[in-house]
Amino acid sequence: MSWLTDYVRPKIRGLLKREVPDNLWTNCESCSQMILVKDLRKGLNVCPHCGHHMRASVAERFAWTFDEGACTRIDLPKVVVDPLSFRDRKRYTDRLKDERAKSQLDESMAVAHGKIGGHDAVVAVMAFEFIAGTMGAALGEAFVAAARLAILQKAPLVVFTASGGARMQEGMISLMQMPRTTVAVQMLRDAGLPYIVVLTNPTTGGVTASFAMLGDVQISEPNALIGFAGPRVIEDTVREKLPEGFQRAEYLLDHGMIDMVTKRADLPAMLGRLIGLLNHRQAAAPLRPAA
Repeated sequence: MSWLTDYVRPKIRGLLKREVPDNLWTNCESCSQMILVKDLRKGLNVCPHCGHHMRASVAERFAWTFDEGACTRIDLPKVVVDPLSFRDRKRYTDRLKDERAKSQLDESMAVAHGKIGGHDAVVAVMAFEFIAGTMGAALGEAFVAAARLAILQKAPLVVFTASGGARMQEGMISLMQMPRTTVAVQMLRDAGLPYIVVLTNPTTGGVTASFAMLGDVQISEPNALIGFAGPRVIEDTVREKLPEGFQRAEYLLDHGMIDMVTKRADLPAMLGRLIGLLNHRQAAAPLRPAA
């Protein structure tokens, strides 16, 4: 018996035991179904069971949006790192350092240019993976740089939004990015260039109150949360039960706040068509008189 228990049984267990990688499966945030990570990535981070659109990284957005995933990322202007010498549980400078190491990004927005549907385009993507895509001075600089690049290339600007709002560690400086980005949108309008916004889950706070809702065309991914304050805050303020689906993309579409809700797989083709139509409109429009 000792030979069977001490030798044979461990050998059989060793043959049956297989190492399973920790990152092989994941769970859908909406329906909790298990999904193979390989299948999830193949499906553009959309749950194959319920169609829930999960968050996407900056690199994934660029790869999915540009033709063949080919694009050129630009270096963005540098800003003062910690203008208020802010500290909560840790120093703001240390928090930024940790976030940069974890996300492999410098800030909460990245900008690239390339072709979408054969048309030149500049794309700015907000990085929710970097401090929840919060808006600080660096994001304001990135957005202005994207607008200036679009004007220089005479190309449309497409922005993917995903944000928790203003960055509290920068206080009033963060809030000042709202008018700053609004001015950059007006620069595009003055140049007669299309400005397209793709709202993703979630888009909230000062981002919604500024450049996220100023597009010539407003597109949203399905069921994205879009609003200034969260539903719970609004309910506590007005002391009323909110309608079903309030602040979700489909609700905003029904009430005229956005133009369309488009599935992630259909976005590149839709953006290509829109850019072609808007470029044609721009070419047909009479020249504006000089101010």
